[in-house]
Amino acid sequence: MITATFKVRRATAAIVLLLSIITGQAWGEFLYTVTDLGTLGGNNIARMGSAANGINNNGQVVGEALTSDGETYHAFLYSSGAMRDLGTLGYVLSVGNGINDNGQIVGDSGIGDSITHAFLYSGSGPMQDLGSLYGLHSYASGINNDGQIVGWSHGLDNPTHAFLYSGSGPMQDLGTLGGPVSMAHAINNLGQIAGEATIRDGTHHAFLYRDGSMQDLNGFLQNLNPLVEASWAYAINDLGQVVGKAYIDGGTSSGSTFAFLYSDGVMQNLNTLGWYSSSALAINNKGQVVGKANNGNPYNDHAVLYSGGVMQDLNNLIDPASGWTLTSATGINDNGWICGTGRNPSGNTRAFLLTPVPEPSTLVAFTSLSLTGIGLAAWRRRKRQ
Repeated sequence: MITATFKVRRATAAIVLLLSIITGQAWGEFLYTVTDLGTLGGNNIARMGSAANGINNNGQVVGEALTSDGETYHAFLYSSGAMRDLGTLGYVLSVGNGINDNGQIVGDSGIGDSITHAFLYSGSGPMQDLGSLYGLHSYASGINNDGQIVGWSHGLDNPTHAFLYSGSGPMQDLGTLGGPVSMAHAINNLGQIAGEATIRDGTHHAFLYRDGSMQDLNGFLQNLNPLVEASWAYAINDLGQVVGKAYIDGGTSSGSTFAFLYSDGVMQNLNTLGWYSSSALAINNKGQVVGKANNGNPYNDHAVLYSGGVMQDLNNLIDPASGWTLTSATGINDNGWICGTGRNPSGNTRAFLLTPVPEPSTLVAFTSLSLTGIGLAAWRRRKRQ
């Protein structure tokens, strides 16, 4: 005879087994699902279909995608499950590079034959041409929630210089570290800027621009490793933490790179998965870093995540049955959503979005409800006996 107690125990065992399967997938082997963001109608398999360059805290993604003519690329916004063509400043190509939490997008677009200008797209209407420092080319790479924009600009007889655009008036030239070149890649909500600039001998050094001055970060890298010769900074969060890459072991011609994290005067080597090189491309306000690593083959990049003191290959955190190869992670928001570029199951290069599933809060609620239900069932059966 099967007793009520046995039935409850059997149900409990079944729930525990189910939870172990679910949580094992959520917190163990597979942490993310992959969404193919598609293209803007382009289906030329010989060309890249799309690439993602940035994500905001609402899960909106920006980048560039192949249009229906199969040859040209336009900036896109991916939102609510659909990709929207943002158009151009009137000439052929455009690319979206950054987006803030208000949905404002920056990037660059052709305005005429061989001339490119930075743009701002504010959610409706045409792109706004931001002009340039020197009357020719400009490129916008980042925007904060106050609408401050950074990038770089150059002309025929002028070197490339980083700029800050604050919504009105001309661009502000941020200068260099003594050499001819600087480029700003990101700005946080405190107005702090990360990028790269050359010193007098032409070597690139990562910089942090704050309080009106440009700070050379390469000195901190020298303290970490005397063989560091050059560095680049690509992203900054609201804590002032900066990430990028640095060259080691022979310099820019023959050396490998490692991803770094700069925080409060300390430069940390994030390692390379044991491979040849790595680069850190984005960081959120929880200190999680994404980027890519390479084994020495230029066609074998893998997207990586640095979290909790460990660098992991993102390809090991998705279901291998998905058929994806994630080659570069370029953005991560405060919810842990990640955007980047990879090869989909058909071998086509596509922008992707990684979302953590199931959400830990969902699992906790499910566990609590399930165990509560089991407890109530057992109590009711005992009461009837």
